[in-house]
Amino acid sequence: MPVFYGTEVTSRLMLGTAQYPSPAILADAFRQSKAGIATVSVRREAGCDKAGQDFWTLIEELGVNVLPNTAGCHTVREAVTTAHMARELFNTPWIKLEVIGHADTLQPDPFALVEAARILTEDGFQVFPYCTEDLILGEKLLTAGCEVLMPWGAPIGSGLGLNNVYGLRSMRAHFPDVPMVIDAGLGLPSQAAHAIELGYDAVLLNTAVAKAGDPAAMAKGFALAVEAGALAHAADPMEPRDMAAPSTPVLGKAFLE
Repeated sequence: MPVFYGTEVTSRLMLGTAQYPSPAILADAFRQSKAGIATVSVRREAGCDKAGQDFWTLIEELGVNVLPNTAGCHTVREAVTTAHMARELFNTPWIKLEVIGHADTLQPDPFALVEAARILTEDGFQVFPYCTEDLILGEKLLTAGCEVLMPWGAPIGSGLGLNNVYGLRSMRAHFPDVPMVIDAGLGLPSQAAHAIELGYDAVLLNTAVAKAGDPAAMAKGFALAVEAGALAHAADPMEPRDMAAPSTPVLGKAFLE
């Protein structure tokens, strides 16, 4: 199972907590997903009046690791401030770092992301950076102190799957010993299985489950998919080939003259 900053988690599936029709459906989806990590937006909690206390109680009852995020932040200052709020609220050094640079695609700002990651790691945070599949960006994030990389599969909430398989495969090969998570853009369990087959340690998603007609059923589908992907990756799958190859041996077959 994946190990992030020395902590082994129980599943290769990480699940977000936003957009569910009701708290009961959220809880049911998590039970079916067997997710090991729940991502939580700081904006759901209010430090002064505990307005989000019921939600926080629900998350605690799920019995999973909590990964607060800086969703919606567009500057270094905003992301760093939000991270400090998260550490106080959730009592964890973990932070999923998002610094959005493009409003339409929600693509991260690579320059601000690296700077925020450096500031937070120096302050004792364990940073999970939402990034693109750019190798240079990956190098700079690791140099800034990150021990995990979280490249997107596709834009957040798009459900497009793995838009750049070549780039994601290259990133996995370039950083063979770095824990990696495909974060964002997955819409179907088959896409999650593909990500794990490529050698990624886990996948993180939200919309695909929360917005499904039956979130609990979709969550179970993703749980089975990441398990299947892990089995396939460990089994050393065959290499694809351009030509057909008979699966039935011809040795001993009768030939007519």
